[in-house]
Amino acid sequence: MSDILLGSIEAGGTKFVCAVGNTDFEVQESVVFSTGNPEETMEKVAAFFSAHTVSAIAVGSFGPVDVNPDSSDYGKILATPKLEWRGFNILKALRKHFDVPIFLTTDVNSSAFGEYVKGAAVESNSCVYFTVGTGIGGGAIQNGEFIGGLTHAEMGHVFVKRHPLDMDFEGVCPSHGADCLEGLASGPSLEARTGIKGEEVDETHIIWEIEAYYIAQLAFNTRLNFSPEKIIFGGGVMQQDYLMKKVRSIFTELNNGYVDVPDLDNYIVNPAISENGSATVGNFALALRELKR
Repeated sequence: MSDILLGSIEAGGTKFVCAVGNTDFEVQESVVFSTGNPEETMEKVAAFFSAHTVSAIAVGSFGPVDVNPDSSDYGKILATPKLEWRGFNILKALRKHFDVPIFLTTDVNSSAFGEYVKGAAVESNSCVYFTVGTGIGGGAIQNGEFIGGLTHAEMGHVFVKRHPLDMDFEGVCPSHGADCLEGLASGPSLEARTGIKGEEVDETHIIWEIEAYYIAQLAFNTRLNFSPEKIIFGGGVMQQDYLMKKVRSIFTELNNGYVDVPDLDNYIVNPAISENGSATVGNFALALRELKR
């Protein structure tokens, strides 16, 4: 299978990353471009892959999106704030150009699968991956399969307990205000409170204690609900080591000895795949799996 070329599409709300790679999930060539309207964006996607003979493609898309392969709307973007994309079917658009197996899931599921097959959870049967950045999303894997049902999971919108020093913040989620995690702990929420982008906020700022309080609740609820073997936090907000230390510490306080947990330094972790490559690796693996089915 050494001559097989796999395709990856990270369909993000602000940018698309297209790549081709081998069966060791190594990138051979890639391109990045801004997300425009569906027609012009998919033309760029088609142009990139037309220059390569791919055997299968996997897509990790922004959402919400229909990820049920048995649905007549499989691949359709649902109630996204990006109005131009609402109702657009990425999968059908790709199939107009490429007669190869194509798999589609959420962007965060792709990242979770990348860490599952070649990253922080490679020796685990289960993991939950979260991205904390412009938005918050999560994907869960059990024995190589995504956990979902009616739709894909919306873990970024779980409700959390407010920090005592954060009671007056109105939140940034257009649907839930300050009631859900994304409204309280996403990157835009940090900037809304401080007037500074998260990566530029000093580590001594109280906002990190507040942020860690919310992320630790997410981690603890994940341990209770899924009992995964690994909890992985990606996204721009979570790249500060001091934040992860705070999260682990507050997790321990919240748990209060209730459930058994392994060494937290190896349980609540950052992605092991560098340069934000988890989704690309995951897509290569998903494409190969689709090819074999």
